[in-house]
Amino acid sequence: MTNRTIAIGDIHGCARALDTLLRAIQPTPADTLVPLGDYVDRGPESSAVLEIFTTLLSSCHLVPLIGNHELMMMQALESKSSYDLWMQCGGNTTLASYGNRLSNFPQHHRLFLNHCVKYYETDTHFFIHANYDPNLELAEQPEQIAFWQHILEDVPDPHISGKTAIVGHTPQPDGNIRDLGHIKIIDTFCYGNQWLTALDVNSGFVWKANNRGELETSELVTQTS
Repeated sequence: MTNRTIAIGDIHGCARALDTLLRAIQPTPADTLVPLGDYVDRGPESSAVLEIFTTLLSSCHLVPLIGNHELMMMQALESKSSYDLWMQCGGNTTLASYGNRLSNFPQHHRLFLNHCVKYYETDTHFFIHANYDPNLELAEQPEQIAFWQHILEDVPDPHISGKTAIVGHTPQPDGNIRDLGHIKIIDTFCYGNQWLTALDVNSGFVWKANNRGELETSELVTQTS
């Protein structure tokens, strides 16, 4: 199938799982790949994850979203108080992947993070890292909601655009997509020994890979709760 739009859930330094997914997906210049943010922290290979994405820029239409962990990382590069917060939220593993020196953070990785966007939308779907206010346009979404607010019991209503939301940020301990119909949550807890998920939003095809390099594929079956 050509002209695919494929979302990838939170990676959190799981480079082996990401590499396994991409080898299975084999993205082409006709495909749009939308990773949902949180590329770094918690897992062991954040620097390798960012390196993988910098190489993808020339092989497909890559639209990387920014997550709260990238925001913390970029703030940590500028501020001591932000650095301390970042360390408390998994930044120590990212720093270790750069040899425990911020000075080892290469310019092309910084440029990649600067290239990341808050949201992306197609005719039928929109993509945002964490959550959304259903009554506000995507450009007007508050940062506290877009980057930080989990989707637990308090599920937002369908967005005013009528489009299906594809989000990450809220880890699913069972390793499966949480499909709420108008929202699909695809952070499937890879760094917690579960899966990294990619979803072709138009066909419903799902790829899942883990840190052992194992791969599973399936078709997404829409649920109502």
